[in-house]
Amino acid sequence: MTRTTPAGTPLGDSFHVYDTTLRDGAQREGISYSVADKLAVARLLDGLGVGYIEGGWPGALPKDTEFFARAAAGELDLKHAALVAFGSTRRAGTTAAADPQVRALLDARAPVVTLVAKSDRRHIELALRTDVAEAVEMVRDTVSFLVGEGRRVFLDAEHFFDGYAFDPDCSLRVLGAAMEAGADVAVLCDTNGGQLPLALADTVGEVIARTGFRVGIHCQDDTSCAVANSVAAVQAGASHVQCTANGYGERAGNADLFAVIGNLVTKLKMPVLPEAGLAELSRVSHALAEIANIAPDPHQAYVGWSAFAHKAGLHASAIKVDPELYNHIDPAAVGNDMRVLVTEMAGRASLELKGHELGVDLADRPDAVAGALRRVKELEARGWSFEAADASLELLLRREIAKTDPSAAEAVAPFTLESYRVILDHRADGEVVSEATVKVDVAGHRVIATAEGIGPVHALDAALRRALVPHLPWLDDVELSDYKVRILTSGDGPRATPHGTEAVTRVLVQSTDRELEWTTVGVHGNIVEASWLALCDALAHKALRVRSEVGIGGLRP
Repeated sequence: MTRTTPAGTPLGDSFHVYDTTLRDGAQREGISYSVADKLAVARLLDGLGVGYIEGGWPGALPKDTEFFARAAAGELDLKHAALVAFGSTRRAGTTAAADPQVRALLDARAPVVTLVAKSDRRHIELALRTDVAEAVEMVRDTVSFLVGEGRRVFLDAEHFFDGYAFDPDCSLRVLGAAMEAGADVAVLCDTNGGQLPLALADTVGEVIARTGFRVGIHCQDDTSCAVANSVAAVQAGASHVQCTANGYGERAGNADLFAVIGNLVTKLKMPVLPEAGLAELSRVSHALAEIANIAPDPHQAYVGWSAFAHKAGLHASAIKVDPELYNHIDPAAVGNDMRVLVTEMAGRASLELKGHELGVDLADRPDAVAGALRRVKELEARGWSFEAADASLELLLRREIAKTDPSAAEAVAPFTLESYRVILDHRADGEVVSEATVKVDVAGHRVIATAEGIGPVHALDAALRRALVPHLPWLDDVELSDYKVRILTSGDGPRATPHGTEAVTRVLVQSTDRELEWTTVGVHGNIVEASWLALCDALAHKALRVRSEVGIGGLRP
């Protein structure tokens, strides 16, 4: 087994995966990490196996200063990564030793320091309001001082690509000052995110050829090319790549850590993570999204919930023969999974694959498959959507099987509806109360129950529970965890109503029994009826799960 180094990967120090989620990623609109959040993020990244974790800017931001202090006090025990403090070079007209911001970088006690420096003549003269000679000396003095204090130093050459295009000699002077003073890596930054892969790769290769320096890459995503630019830079010779989790960052964001790693490992065959790290990509991505309080992007490459989801019937036919025909990698390699979506685009192969995924055996049941396919297309044309409601789809498949196989009849709901009624009572004091009455048949018993709720759906759910709990004891464990409504407008197209005169309502109900979650769908012109259909499916699906343990549908004897 290959021995890893403090840089975190089997490649050791020859290649750096450098994460800047806690600094550059935190600049995304809507993200505000607490110090506890920052510590949690760092632990997750270290567990993944990245080589360097940039913790923030000590001395400039109080939370970052506290983060480094708590890390140094033992709250952050890194196994793979080295902690990095980020800051700027000294100011003009002073020395690095006398600059309080440079001193704060030492006080952070991080073993690595990344310094940001202007490398575009226009920024040096207009933003820093100094000349190139002084800017170069600011870099040289600061790097030399930090290296002399025992720190490893990386240089982030800000606006490098724009600056190199405008005045290449100036930009190379900045890099040269850092490297001659003892910096390990000159990181070329596409700060404005305006580069495209071919031109960026040409510049990276040219800089390496002209200088012989070890270079890194830092890309923003303003042209939606940050990942492609990062990979192109590596192919051109960069051996240090800076990314953020899920592409978080200012404006359009940064290069997505998980997509970059996925490409380097699976496409370029570079073992940039420890052996078990790749399979953790999806889990860590979603955990970091949770800490950031940002919903994961379902369509994110490699780790998104839909990254290996297939809807088209043509795709499903090929996947049925060999999953690799439409998956660019094995989803399990990055901790993800393949899913088959069933919609109006579905074919027989889609249903058979989905049935297998749901535990419904459709083999040698051509009539059931044909009937289910007709039913799905019919319902989808009326506004139903099964790709987000696997539980309702499973019930539909089992009901089609039951039409030709009487022994499968137990797969339907353990109750039938006689009628329901919902009353809305607007009282004189302004309080609005809903009351629902349901009449159902449970195992041959006619049951009537009434309940109140804060809305018609809540009242209906309460009444149904009151009617069924004496006969279905497991119902106490079932909770409605989410409820979503979408109004589907009338008009032309597959979502049109039969006469094109009114909208219909689609309701998605998510239920849980404290162990599993499942989603059901209902569609109707009336929101209460749509909700009723989804609620009934939710309970019918739970009944499927318990019937083998306590009898058909889990009925109390």
